[in-house]
Amino acid sequence: MPRYLVERTFPDGLVIPPTEQGAAACRTVVGNNAEELVTWVHSYVTPDKLRTFCVYDGPSPEAIRKAARRNGLPVDQIIEVSVLDPYFYR
Repeated sequence: MPRYLVERTFPDGLVIPPTEQGAAACRTVVGNNAEELVTWVHSYVTPDKLRTFCVYDGPSPEAIRKAARRNGLPVDQIIEVSVLDPYFYR
């Protein structure tokens, strides 16, 4: 399955409270993603919470976009990526 980096901008900042409500919101995202065969791996959030860089596995950029629409999430850019880490050369 291809891996993608998804860049998003949240003009008012991304707020996911560290509560059951926030956990439920994340579970909803995961469930909606599954409808498009998309898996949210993890995300990086800037300190000001205005931008995120999210790692996803999915069949195509269009599947990522459909999942984002289901979840009401913005998409600035989708880039197909591969993993490179320091253990690759062992």
